[in-house]
Amino acid sequence: MKMYELAIIGAGPAGIATAVESYLQGVRNIIILEKDQNHNSTIRKYYKDNKRVDKDWKGQKVELDGRIFFVDGTKETTLDFFDEILEKHCVELKTHTEVQKIEKKEDDTFEVFIAGGVIKAKNVVVTIGRMGKPNKPEYKIPATLKKQIGYTLDGCTSGEKILVVGGGDSAVEYAVDLAEKNDVTICYRRETFRRANPTNQTNIANAIMHKEVRPLLGVNIEAIEDEDSKVKVVFKEIESELFDRVIYAIGGTTPSGFLASSGIKEEDGVPVHDENYETNIKGLFVAGDITQERGGSIALGLNHGFAIACYIMGDCQVSKG
Repeated sequence: MKMYELAIIGAGPAGIATAVESYLQGVRNIIILEKDQNHNSTIRKYYKDNKRVDKDWKGQKVELDGRIFFVDGTKETTLDFFDEILEKHCVELKTHTEVQKIEKKEDDTFEVFIAGGVIKAKNVVVTIGRMGKPNKPEYKIPATLKKQIGYTLDGCTSGEKILVVGGGDSAVEYAVDLAEKNDVTICYRRETFRRANPTNQTNIANAIMHKEVRPLLGVNIEAIEDEDSKVKVVFKEIESELFDRVIYAIGGTTPSGFLASSGIKEEDGVPVHDENYETNIKGLFVAGDITQERGGSIALGLNHGFAIACYIMGDCQVSKG
């Protein structure tokens, strides 16, 4: 069985950066395992077309440490950028491959279990993003409404009465974007959209002022029911209302079950790791959004990949460009 020097789980910015930076440091036989059909599935699924993509999250400036020179752009230019650096470097990307667990063997190598097989590697890096496991409401969603309840813009058309649930950047962007062709209401349990970045706060304020989006602030949802194939939303503070579609944009969570099955310890919602992003299991690393309590930037993910590559090789000679 082939032994990889490095197996990376997740093909987002942190995963790709770990692969490319490791390659540039001299590591060969690298494989990236991605459960979706292509790299950067979070950007593809949760970002609307032409959405601005910034290196830094919510304006938090992070200087890039490695050789990957990423600049602000759009959804499309960002995907093109990662296409190019994957093509330029000899990194194997295996899509449609969901990892079930990781197991360290007595010879200090790892077995990465996937459907129908095992991949062996000397080092493993977990870069699963939080949005790979989007938060879902606590109340039950009727099975008959499955096609009308979503967590992305997939399935949305035009002329629908839509409820967007959430108050962060994704919720605000979904509401503003959908309002161009739909009757949109945004429901948030808090009174303001202060979690959203300044640009999105301005955009939602303008949309509300011009009556393009109807706000339900300080309002909680108690239940979802099927009423004649419409989505009946039962609110706690106001009367129930019918919608054609409901979209939840309420963040994501750390995949605790997967981490536990692989022996990775977790504290306060994040996997335990040292300054080199190595977990409690030697040779098993974490990188990207999964290491943060809330959010994360592309720049941080790139830097995590660089740090891990340096640590694995024990040296880093860097010249940017």
